[in-house]
Parts: sequence; structure tokens; C-alpha cells
Amino acid sequence: MLADCCFCVTDFKDSLNTVYSAIEEADFLAIDGEFSGISDGPNVSALTNGLDTPEERYMKLKKHSMDFLLFQFGLCTFTYDQAESNYVIKTFNFYIFPKPFNRTSPDTKFICQSSSIDFLASQGFDFNKVFRHGIPYLNQEEEVQLREQYEERRSQSNGSGNPSYISPNSNKGPGSIPEEHREYIGRVDNVGLISYRFPKGLHVETLETEKKERYIQISKVDDEERKRRERQKQEREQGELNDAVGFSRVIHAISKSGKLVVGHNMLLDVMHTIHQFYCVLPEVQTRTIYMNTMVYFLFHLYLNRIFILTFPFKSPKVVTAEGFPSYDTAQEQLHEAGYDAYITGLCFISMANYLGTFLTPPRAHIPSQSKLIQPFVNNSLMCYYILYNTISYSTVVLVVQCVTIYCTTPYPTAQ
Repeated sequence: MLADCCFCVTDFKDSLNTVYSAIEEADFLAIDGEFSGISDGPNVSALTNGLDTPEERYMKLKKHSMDFLLFQFGLCTFTYDQAESNYVIKTFNFYIFPKPFNRTSPDTKFICQSSSIDFLASQGFDFNKVFRHGIPYLNQEEEVQLREQYEERRSQSNGSGNPSYISPNSNKGPGSIPEEHREYIGRVDNVGLISYRFPKGLHVETLETEKKERYIQISKVDDEERKRRERQKQEREQGELNDAVGFSRVIHAISKSGKLVVGHNMLLDVMHTIHQFYCVLPEVQTRTIYMNTMVYFLFHLYLNRIFILTFPFKSPKVVTAEGFPSYDTAQEQLHEAGYDAYITGLCFISMANYLGTFLTPPRAHIPSQSKLIQPFVNNSLMCYYILYNTISYSTVVLVVQCVTIYCTTPYPTAQ
């Protein structure tokens, strides 16, 4: 049972299998993100001009938005129940923060925009969950580099290979010590000096307190105990490295699933997701940006979302899976990423089902894998539905712009 749908570093690891299962069984997924800012230069209206070409929009966002941090990721999974003719939903909110797990791991720099922080604070956003308990992550390059460093240290502790030393701020990885200098380096290094003078019977390990204060622990042990402690240290370091990959595991799972992913005003979410959890974005917007990523169905809703559930669209039937917290559109929780993902999924279901009214005979349910949906997936089609509905003696114009982007197969993950 999940007390709430908000996940921090303290409960993320234990809940990961639940997230994997929800993704695997879903018919489609909806996502949303909250950021530390939107633009470091132009105002939002200039940054997202409706007349921009895809290339222009991409270049603007890459130049002015990528130094901010995506620090809350909302995921809502939708699974259709044929027997009950409704969707079963599971919603997750992930608080994300790039906390370094050791001295050699990346020390990420990001910026904040005061208006964005003030706005999120006014919505009740819990910044303590981000900065104190946020889930860490590594992109592909960082993960590979740290695993190589780990293997290098492991080979040294096993007595194979040359000793190496790694600068905490170095991005070049370990450097080997020439054979003719090994003895001298070993004697002048503090830990190496102890090992030189006491080659047997001591176990030396650098530890860290809860306040990040580092100290050296020296224990007198026999050879068997020393080997046991070395194995424990290696297992602990391997576990820390796996934990440091953190939230990127969720992105890997979404990618591997090949499921349809929906969002609103989604280009910024997609770019941040790739930039933070996969790789640095290329300089020029091309279709290769979306290679090795998820399948995205991207659409923009202009006008208040409440109108999407009025005529001619029908509010879909959804129920919350047992043990998961439920959302209610009557009590809006806008700008909580999980809730925004949830209502985005509702909008998608309503629009998909509306396409079924044009069939003969009409169909009440259109699955996300339907051929009716395919024209809006993996190409640059835009479809405008301009609908007029009279509500309280006023005419409301609903414009739904469906935009899709190119993608291919899931990207490979580091082992």
C-alpha cells in the first residue's frame, strides 16, 4: 500500500519494482515535469512563440532553458479494464535532485528563476523533499565513467593492475602511476605509508560521517578478516553506485517499454528528460535527437483543460488502483506533476474516444494502439479541432493542437 504517490530517496528503492510493474502493464503513460525555472533570457511568451518552427523552438529552449533543473517528475499509468470498461490509473510523483554520492561523482550546477520558485511555493510545492530527500540520477556518460572508476579501484584492491589516483574534480578518470615511481608514491601517500610500514595485519578505510566529515579508520585484522572487509567495501560501493543511477532507472524502464507517452506542452519536458537522464542535447534540432528515446505523442491544449471534458468530449471512466492515492478533478492540484500527468491522460482518452464517433458504427472506446491514433504518432502532423460550444450564454472556442515528434527504438542502458 502506498501512503501517497510522492517518492523521495528514502522510499524510492523499495518502490522501484512497483513502478516497473505499473509501466509494464500500462496501455499508455502520461508524464509532466516541474522545473527550477523556464527561461534565463526571453520572457515565456517570446520563448514559446506559436509561430516558431520546430527548429526555432528547439534552439530557443536549448539556449535558454537547459541550465534549469527538472526536480519533480510526474508519471501516471493508464491500463484499460475490458471487463469494467474503464481505465485503472497509478500515479507517481518523483522528487529529483542530483546529489553527489562520493567525491568523484558529478557535482551538478543549475540555476533558479525567482518567479518560478515563487509560483511553485504559492502552490504548496515542498522544496525540502527536493533538496533534502531528492532522488539522485546519472546520465549514460556519467554512469559509464563511474563504473570504470569503480572497476579500477576494485582491481587495485585485488592486487592486479597499477595503482591509480583520481582527482575529485577530474572528468578524465584515473591515471596510472609509472612503475618506477610506484614505491615512492606509496610511501608519501598517507594510506600508502601505513600499508608500506605495516604490510600485514591492518585494514585501512576512508569513511564519512552524516555531516560529510571524512576520516580514516584503521583496524588490526588477520588476512581473512581483511579480505572479508574488502568484499564488504566493494559490495557497499557497488550498491552506492547503483543507487546513484537512481531516477534514471525509471526513464530506462519507460524507454524499454515502448509504450505511448503523452504530455502537454511537452517539448520542454522531453528535452530536460533527455538532457538530465540520457545525454547532452545536440546543437541542431534533427530527428536524431529523439533516436534511442521513448515513443512520444505530443499535444498542446490551449484554453482551460476543463473544457476538454465538455461537449463533444466525454469525461472518461477511470478508477484508481487499490493501494494508490486518487485524484479528483473537482479538487484541482495543478502544478503537482503527478496530477498534471493524470489530467493530461484524461484529455488524451477523451480525444481518442471522440475519434471513435466518426466510425460506422461509432465506437465508445479507442485504445491507444488504434490505427486512428497512428497518424499523430512519429511524424510532424498537426491537427486542429475548432469546436464551438455555448456555455452560460457565452461561446467558447476550444483549439486542440496535436503535435508529434519523431523517435525510434529504446536507447541501450549501461550495464
